[in-house]
Amino acid sequence: MTEETITDTTLPPVRPWPALDLTGVDFDPVLTELMREGPVTRVQLPNGEGWAWLVTRYDDVRTVANDPRFSREAVMDRPVTRLAPHFIPQRGAVGFLDPPDHTRLRRTVAAAFTARGVERVRERSRALLDELVDELLQDGPPADLTATVLSPFPIAVICELMGVPAADRHSMHVWTQLILSSSHGADVSERAKREMGAYFADLIGLREGSAGEDVTSLLGAAVGREEVTLDEAVGLAVLLQIGGEAVTNNSGQMFYLLLTRPDLVERLRAEPGIRPRAIDELLRFVPHRNAVGLSRIALEDVEIRGVTIREGDPIYVSYLAANRDPEVFPDPETIDFARDPNPHVSFGFGPHYCPGGMLARLESELLVDVLLERVPGLRLAVPAHEVPFRKGALIRGPEALPVTW
Repeated sequence: MTEETITDTTLPPVRPWPALDLTGVDFDPVLTELMREGPVTRVQLPNGEGWAWLVTRYDDVRTVANDPRFSREAVMDRPVTRLAPHFIPQRGAVGFLDPPDHTRLRRTVAAAFTARGVERVRERSRALLDELVDELLQDGPPADLTATVLSPFPIAVICELMGVPAADRHSMHVWTQLILSSSHGADVSERAKREMGAYFADLIGLREGSAGEDVTSLLGAAVGREEVTLDEAVGLAVLLQIGGEAVTNNSGQMFYLLLTRPDLVERLRAEPGIRPRAIDELLRFVPHRNAVGLSRIALEDVEIRGVTIREGDPIYVSYLAANRDPEVFPDPETIDFARDPNPHVSFGFGPHYCPGGMLARLESELLVDVLLERVPGLRLAVPAHEVPFRKGALIRGPEALPVTW
């Protein structure tokens, strides 16, 4: 018996984690089992090679996400087990950088995503949303809330923040859908990413001396000052543009949940003051993605809860599981609009915390305010089980949300 075999007998078993097409806000049953089995488990996802560690407890998730001994950059050349059928990271892309390069790149656009930067687009965002709701009401019921409001609104807002002209919003949406879907194949996804990258290379190149506050102007100015390369700026722009559309799916799940729970809607209507806190609780509760996101690689041996993660081992954190940790969120399966504090990690944690967190909150608040106030009788037009949910996508959400009023 080799030494490796002896070591392996002390490891927890590898659990297969298949790709599940889940509907509604159902929590992944495999993840539920993994949370029950232990704070540190091993998983094998449908694609890639081998197995990876998984941590599910809130404190451990935050520790791994914030610990420089776990590297994103080291994933670049590793066929780590993963959910996505194709894995096409761009070298230098911010999602696969570690500090200090990661910090340097994020700093270039930080101003656009601060409270002040996000407030800069609030008025315009409200106006864009009112226009969409005007059209919705004018056309009359029934309607697909996803197609009429929940999809075009985040696209318009992220394009506004990015500095993408309104005429190009549709192209951005098409590229994003092709990049995020696993059903078209790697070639289609890669081509869409190249086309979006070429678009941003042109736009950023045109804005090298810009003093504008939108993201492409900030990136153009940073390239002009030689703080970042054009390739780095383009990689970041693509990531931010794609991330901006995640609100469509998240708000789709949020409104699906609200429209199947009239008691929650009544509270939000009756007590407008609780809406910001309620949105935080919905962000905690809604399972916005399938399985797990991007892995990390241990750069040295690290012990977590008595388990040694060896140098070179891949590891995943589950933010979804952390948001249901009963030690941090008492009665985690209950939606509690009075939950306080609510330190959820729906936007991640550590250096790779989602820069668009404040923007997503702003959009969610505007959607709840405007739709509840302007469409008072809003309800599902079909039974809840007939609402179609996305299949084969990394991000969860309804394909359509048929509503009436």
